[in-house]
Amino acid sequence: MTQHGPGPERPGRKPAGEDRWALVAVAGVLAFVAMLDMNIVNVALADIADGLDVSAATAQWAVLAYQLPVVAFLLPVGRWLDGGGTRLVVPAATAGFGLSSALAAVAPWAGWLIAARLAQGAFGAALFVLMPVLAMRAVRPELRGRAMSVPATLGPLGAVTGPAVGGLLLDHFGWRSVFLVKIPFCLLALVLVWRAMPRDGRPRPPDGRSLLDALLVATGVVALLLPLTLASEDPGWLVLVAAAVPPLWWWLRGPGGRPVAGVLRVPGLPRAHGAVLALAAGFAAMHYVVALHLQRDDGVSATTTGLTVLAFPLGMGLAGPLGGRLADLRHARGSARAAGIPLGPRPVAVTGAVLTAAGLLLLVPLGDGWSPWDVAWRLTLAGVGMGLAGGPTQALVMGAAPPDRTATAGSTVQLARSLGFTLGPALATAVRGLAGPGDGVPAGLALAAGAACLAVPLLALPGRRPATAPDKTTGAAPAARP
Repeated sequence: MTQHGPGPERPGRKPAGEDRWALVAVAGVLAFVAMLDMNIVNVALADIADGLDVSAATAQWAVLAYQLPVVAFLLPVGRWLDGGGTRLVVPAATAGFGLSSALAAVAPWAGWLIAARLAQGAFGAALFVLMPVLAMRAVRPELRGRAMSVPATLGPLGAVTGPAVGGLLLDHFGWRSVFLVKIPFCLLALVLVWRAMPRDGRPRPPDGRSLLDALLVATGVVALLLPLTLASEDPGWLVLVAAAVPPLWWWLRGPGGRPVAGVLRVPGLPRAHGAVLALAAGFAAMHYVVALHLQRDDGVSATTTGLTVLAFPLGMGLAGPLGGRLADLRHARGSARAAGIPLGPRPVAVTGAVLTAAGLLLLVPLGDGWSPWDVAWRLTLAGVGMGLAGGPTQALVMGAAPPDRTATAGSTVQLARSLGFTLGPALATAVRGLAGPGDGVPAGLALAAGAACLAVPLLALPGRRPATAPDKTTGAAPAARP
């Protein structure tokens, strides 16, 4: 397997003494904080509406104003960071994220809060792109599985634990505390960055074309995601999805979109991105349906529901480090290989996807007679699978990307994951509505399980080895099968 390291930082092989695990820790902390913010505010919307004396629809923009710029700016930020240093970008994005969160916490009116959340989402987009890039550049290629497993595990853990943490803060300190809780994490990340960040040059200043590309992508992504987010209340919003086509098509045909399209043409990467999207959609759909069923149909308390669904991140957190370690043992020989233990990023990722699919398939018959324990052990199995698959899948993507396109690859895989998190609940809601009152829960869970099952062949089939010579325009060898 041919490994590709980052272009500006790797003239040769990184010596063992230069592994910077502090940067991997930064990537994990930032992943947790950025994903925590995707869900933690949801539980505070009613209190925000009361505190700022606005409608529930207006308070909803405290969530949308963060989520939309995160997704909208992922691709432009990834393209901008390719070929440039990250030493200045990491602390700037982290400080901007923390400052915006503080401004949101002290918001005296709704307009202030929405503006602060928009700024926080823009900085969050930079953090999402930087997470895999930092983890990849911090260690030698043979340690990438372990490094990638840190943000790949801590990110979803932040997403799942967000509502539980938000509920505790809301009960004891009020809605403003859900914005302040992230600031200590940002300060910790800044301290680690200051001590461990290498001097890798300055980022390229964005030019007029980069700003136009950002505007086109933002317009298209907002036109795509906003209707999908609001369609559960009014399906008429789906008409606006067609408005996403012109700006995204114009961008793809231009100089900003061609490098992204080039990354997605690397053998194996389209399927890996599809698997990331499918697993994220299955996870998000399952989480939405199970939580709704336990509280509305079974009458389970919010505390018991929260503890039950935490079985998924528990399994994920336990299996994440193991998945990274197994992914790095691709050349191992002896008892592990003889016993049939899967080694290397692809076998581990496939095994994780299989376990996730198995856990979600076992949840499909969920009914009124199930105890929280019946649900919890199945969620644990699915969580173990997601933990095993996260880091190795990320390593597959980043390892196959051309050396001068690592930030772009990081942005595309984060976009696939974000789309999955958005599409999962929207599709589950639509399926529940079509299936009717009695069959809505099994139909929604079947959708989640089907998405996870789709990820298995997407990860299992390797990309074909290209028969072409190295790219003369970039000097990069064609990406080998990861």
